[in-house]
Amino acid sequence: MTQTSDAGAPVRTWRIDDHDPANGARQTMVFAATGDCLPQVVYWGAPLPLDEDLRVVARAAAIDVTGGMLDANPDLSLCPEAARSFPGQPGLILRDHDGTPLLPKFAYRSDVQTDGTLDLVYGDADNGLTLTFRFTRDIETRIITAKTVLEATRPVHLHWLAGPVLPAPQQSSDMIDVSGRWCGEFQLNRTAWSPGIRYRENRTGRTGHEHFPGLLIPCFGATNTQGEVYGFHYGWSGGHKMIAEELPDGRRQIQWGHAARMETNAATMFESATLYVTYSQTGLNGCAASFQRHLRDRIVTWPRPATPRPVHYNCWEAVYFDHKLPVLHDIASRAAKLGAERFVLDDGWFGNRDDDTRSLSDWEVDPRKYPEGLGPLIDHVHGEGMTFGIWFEPEMINPDSDLHRAHPDWTLGAMDQTLGRQQKALNMALPDVRNFIYERMANILSRHAIDYVKWDHNRVLPMPDADQTRGSYALIDRLRADFPQVEIESCASGGGRIDFGIMKRTQRVWLSDSNDALERLRIQHDAALFLPMAVSGSHVGPRRCHTSGRVFDISFRAWVAAQRHMGFEMDPRELDDRETAVLTEVTAWWKRNRAWMMDADILRLDSSDPAILAEQQMPRDGHRFVVFAGKAATSAQIAPRPLRLTALDPEARYRIELINRQTAPALSRGSPILKDGAIEVSGAWLMHHGITLPWNFPDTMWVIEGHRL
Repeated sequence: MTQTSDAGAPVRTWRIDDHDPANGARQTMVFAATGDCLPQVVYWGAPLPLDEDLRVVARAAAIDVTGGMLDANPDLSLCPEAARSFPGQPGLILRDHDGTPLLPKFAYRSDVQTDGTLDLVYGDADNGLTLTFRFTRDIETRIITAKTVLEATRPVHLHWLAGPVLPAPQQSSDMIDVSGRWCGEFQLNRTAWSPGIRYRENRTGRTGHEHFPGLLIPCFGATNTQGEVYGFHYGWSGGHKMIAEELPDGRRQIQWGHAARMETNAATMFESATLYVTYSQTGLNGCAASFQRHLRDRIVTWPRPATPRPVHYNCWEAVYFDHKLPVLHDIASRAAKLGAERFVLDDGWFGNRDDDTRSLSDWEVDPRKYPEGLGPLIDHVHGEGMTFGIWFEPEMINPDSDLHRAHPDWTLGAMDQTLGRQQKALNMALPDVRNFIYERMANILSRHAIDYVKWDHNRVLPMPDADQTRGSYALIDRLRADFPQVEIESCASGGGRIDFGIMKRTQRVWLSDSNDALERLRIQHDAALFLPMAVSGSHVGPRRCHTSGRVFDISFRAWVAAQRHMGFEMDPRELDDRETAVLTEVTAWWKRNRAWMMDADILRLDSSDPAILAEQQMPRDGHRFVVFAGKAATSAQIAPRPLRLTALDPEARYRIELINRQTAPALSRGSPILKDGAIEVSGAWLMHHGITLPWNFPDTMWVIEGHRL
């Protein structure tokens, strides 16, 4: 902490530096508070010198006052206060235990700064409130985490509590947030800054296809590979709210928190989820690499960190609910020959489950389909050299189920609510509900050699409720404590529950229920702004996609899946000899390269052809990389334009090879050098001219390997 003063009120200042002695600083965040008022961020961006006078920085950040304004500008503090005439959205909306609105005014109490962590504590003695802000920086991942905690001397009702409120840059014309839908997740929206607010609130009770809690603010001229960008992610699996507001005086604020009115009960303590933020001078990729590294290396806990990520086979799109043991044996054997290392038994193994209208929550093996239990199938899977995984949807219930008939009171919401996929949600806030689910799941997991659970969540909730999310977290935490070797995939009709909160408890996400390779190419490309390869499941789907009806060549389907944590989900009995050969070859390539790819950054490339979605996967030391250049549409121009690479050593030389050049079509009639074999060129040439690829059809992928010499 630095404490200074001038002729007026004393000024308190603090700074956080993302400073790595080996690589230098990457960002600086400066806080300042006048007198006892709440602090505000007066600088956040490129590193400042360690001897910078923070008092001058604080004073220099202040804007002027003119006609039509208050005589002084209210602070855009870490929790803007309505009681101090703040003209925008406040950071806290609160009522007393009797319903009386409260307008807190906080004053300084204490601060503690240790290496990498800053705690700022403020209080409102008249209202019996304490507000604590905690910031922690990570020099390896370049992420700063932030959280707000509110404590009261008696129960109060919370309407809205923002995580620490941060300013948005003035050197920006727009913002990028994320929406989507079922089979169309991670759609990026660019919204221009203008007076007023960009207000997004998710009241579905889960993270949602529609409202991934991420925000990127590019400064003027920023692209994937260059320019300044600010990144935000709110790590919470329930409903959330985002406010991006431009005030009448031109200042901009970013607020994140739980959806309003999610706390249904009065309490003496509330806290925001963790807000993850970062600043980049290397375009969107700088933010993406930070989020990817932090999720992979700090958030996810790996049951077997030394074990390679296995190739999956999931039987859903092969058999759906029609489980027949001889068929599953045959499919498992064929999947193993293709290279699968984990077999996942999907929906339909339990209760009286012949379709999606019944038996959800009756977690006992169906004796009609498995007269000897799951043992014979698991033994066969293990005999083929694969591990075994199984599907659950623990938080949900069908009205046509034994549990619902016995305990209709265990459901969340009204009895006559609109169903989703013929189901309701169980009330996860009830200990009896959590105990019941735990006992049924533990019975299956303890009796069988199961190393993986696909945890689904196929409907939105009837209303947002923070206790529902906390109850789900508690159940998963209990199961993970008792079955620490079991991995969990977060699936919610595909990508409906993906965030850093659920990822503290899981190891994989199902990005989308769409196995359409063209849709997946785009979804994966945009999800990489936040998610690393290691957690992003991607499967080779059927020849004719079950959700889009489109038909793609096996090469395109296989290479799109090989961009992430690879798996298969088609019926392998449909494959002809060529398809079998191609899939086996691509799977073998993925296995040879997965060890280094799992720790690589996914860097999106700036393609001069909008039909090309290209990315470069490269570990931090830059000794090698792979480029995936997917052609998602017909190009506007006839010949391919060069594709510039990024983040290479301009002085180094690289060996570049197009590893699937044999798939060039007959219409590729020229002689680009990469069609003949490998080349050796400088990093400078690769970044400033770029690689010239052969012509290809839409719905194809070029794959380029690079090695630093």
